[in-house]
Amino acid sequence: MTELPHIAGVILAGGRATRMGGGDKGLRALGDRRLIDHVIDRLAPQVARVALNANGDPVRFADLGLPVLADSLPDHPGPLAGVLAGLDWAAAAGYAAIVTAAADTPFFPRDLVARLTAAAGPSGLALAATPDETGRLRRHPTFGLWPTALRDDLRAALADGLRKIVLWTDRHGAGTACFPVGPHDPFFNVNTPEDMALAEQILRKTLRDGI
Repeated sequence: MTELPHIAGVILAGGRATRMGGGDKGLRALGDRRLIDHVIDRLAPQVARVALNANGDPVRFADLGLPVLADSLPDHPGPLAGVLAGLDWAAAAGYAAIVTAAADTPFFPRDLVARLTAAAGPSGLALAATPDETGRLRRHPTFGLWPTALRDDLRAALADGLRKIVLWTDRHGAGTACFPVGPHDPFFNVNTPEDMALAEQILRKTLRDGI
């Protein structure tokens, strides 16, 4: 896949993983690699550069060779703080936008960036979505396209106490990129040990089918 030179990728790994017993979910093994290795493999070919949003000592991610971006706001106010950290980094580096992906979602689409870009609303925002069993779209707000031009607006919203991603993206008319659900939800994320066992099953199938 051809990368988009004006878009950077940011992997959101700032959560506390309480349902997995704490620590960094992304560093847990999935197959013969780690969750975050699978995420990087899917995101890196789609963007010009990749960074990681994570809090705490960045040394634990040193082997990845990626910029590690801590939240600029205190008290871990949620994924929007990671988006803001990514936008500030990307703007300083000269990128027009970022695409975010969650560090615990190893099977997201390999055409994520292209389809988010095609679905962008007037402000340049877009979120990924999949249909549920009734056909209703379920948005996945940690997978989005975010223009750097909106970073100060986001900063002000967070300072005012906003925490829910879709409240802010709806305010700016975000588009929706709908992805099909095949044998598994492409945005399946690992939250529990049981999810990790299921991820192992999905990985074996994706490797067998070349997905």
